[in-house]
Amino acid sequence: MQEIVFAGGILMLPIILCSIAVIAISIERFWTLDANKITPKSQLGQVWSWIRDNELDSDRLKQLRRSSQLGRILAAGLSNSRQGRDVMKDSIEEAASQVVHELERFLGPLGTIAAIAPLLGLLGTVIGMINVFTALNLEGAGNAAVLAGGISEALITTAAGLCVAIPAMIAHRYFVRRVDSLVVTMEQEAVKLVDALHGDRRVDLKVA
Repeated sequence: MQEIVFAGGILMLPIILCSIAVIAISIERFWTLDANKITPKSQLGQVWSWIRDNELDSDRLKQLRRSSQLGRILAAGLSNSRQGRDVMKDSIEEAASQVVHELERFLGPLGTIAAIAPLLGLLGTVIGMINVFTALNLEGAGNAAVLAGGISEALITTAAGLCVAIPAMIAHRYFVRRVDSLVVTMEQEAVKLVDALHGDRRVDLKVA
């Protein structure tokens, strides 16, 4: 493995750093984007039971805000629920935008790595072929070792770039989809709360 890395040339270093970044980001996002932690299923029902039993106070709101990302959004809406439906919705949207920004953390760099890793490999290919033609110009076609070294460098960096880019692209698409799913769930729960407090229709809020 060490010989392969050295044979790939200097561009193997940024490709290796990109691979480490992909692994680190994937592990961190997989741990962080846990639906059970971000959107607990029983949270809205618990909030409604507080409202129904007249137990919702500042301490409960602080507890709700610290419990999860969904709790932060619901707490923001409840803090302004007495100001009317529109103000409550605006508060929820403002809190939701901050939460979504946090959920999308590191996804931009992950997508960037997926895009630039093949380019780094391609650059290594170009440099390797330049070395091949330089060797041909200086020593002719008889020095097989020099030619093989240049071709090897070109092929290794290309393969390495693709080996980093493909998992990075898969991980990026997966986590973007997971964030979208979490956002939809939080939006649905927030809408249920707004309708329950300010709507005319009956809303089923399940209490665990």
